[in-house]
Amino acid sequence: MDIKKVGIVGCGLMGSGIAEITARAGYEVVVTEVTEDFLKKGISRIEASTQKAVDKGKMAAEDRTALLGRIKGTTDLNALASCQLVVEAVIEKMDEKKRIFAELDRICPQETILASNTSSLSITEIAGATSRPNRVLGLHFFSPVPVMRLLEVIRTIMADEDIIQVGVEYGKAIGKETVVCKDAPGFIVNQLYLPYTLVAIRQWERGLASMEDIDKAMTLGLNYPMGPFTLMDFVGLDIHYNACMAIYEETKDPAYLPPLTLKKMIQAGQLGRKSGKGWYDYNK
Repeated sequence: MDIKKVGIVGCGLMGSGIAEITARAGYEVVVTEVTEDFLKKGISRIEASTQKAVDKGKMAAEDRTALLGRIKGTTDLNALASCQLVVEAVIEKMDEKKRIFAELDRICPQETILASNTSSLSITEIAGATSRPNRVLGLHFFSPVPVMRLLEVIRTIMADEDIIQVGVEYGKAIGKETVVCKDAPGFIVNQLYLPYTLVAIRQWERGLASMEDIDKAMTLGLNYPMGPFTLMDFVGLDIHYNACMAIYEETKDPAYLPPLTLKKMIQAGQLGRKSGKGWYDYNK
């Protein structure tokens, strides 16, 4: 399928990053948000990110101008009707994703491919909200999208093989390394990553070592770019918790059941970098 225009639903941290790298690859992009305020924040994030690339000599000023010119922002979901591929990047709640996909199914032509950026929810269940489950797949990006090289392409038992191949080719076109995974809770990365972080919390809870020393041990001992506590703060503790619970509720595997400490921190509004405090205090 010849993809010329890509739609993005949601212009938050993930959606704006997907819009940026898609436009950078030469695609026309339509990105939607629920309010003008959210849309302006998302577009401003793209403008700042691309300006930083220019300042660092990684992008020419004229290329930045052309990139931004390929992005159209709107609060009208109907504007996605002209897109050959639409990527959903909204909040990690199944009811909301199914609502969005039902709307996209109504708006977009039957040949349009619909994809979700979910990190842990069932693509099969999301696809069931449409009349075209064979043309629905997962495209799981990682944050920050312009930097992280991986794209997980998720295949359901209903998806046509050529649709999966379109996902792989799109990933390559936007500069990502792709892996193909069947639709299973957490896919590849989160099935491995989430239990590791929960073990780190339990180590700290029982006094094995300080958070700082656990982070240092993983960065220096295994050459990880971030330790588990730093990474959880970067991702957002609420996002992290929801991903763990989504897999636990699907599998009942205790490896994914978050310690109570994590839930209490979220209730206290300590969500990580974005709130100024999580495992570490960023207000100092």
